[in-house]
Amino acid sequence: MSNESKKKKWSQDVTENSDALDLEQGIFKSKDPAKIAHSLKRSAETSDRRKSSPFRSAMSMLTFYINRAGAGLSKKQRHVLEEAKVELRKDFGRQPK
Repeated sequence: MSNESKKKKWSQDVTENSDALDLEQGIFKSKDPAKIAHSLKRSAETSDRRKSSPFRSAMSMLTFYINRAGAGLSKKQRHVLEEAKVELRKDFGRQPK
């Protein structure tokens, strides 16, 4: 197995089996930024295993997914995920950048 496929399997395992958040199946493939944000917020707030605030945990998981999916994301889906960051900030009462 090449290092690239090991890396993909490792990062896929993290997003599917996060030790801190129980993620909704396939949530990062959604076309609705608000749905992604709401799901991440719900997962972060109900988790008793996270090590930081719900906002930081949710944003970290979203950023991790965007970074690890990298070139494999279409421009459209990357835009949806970036918009989910804005929605997540709104959901937590944070000012969007």
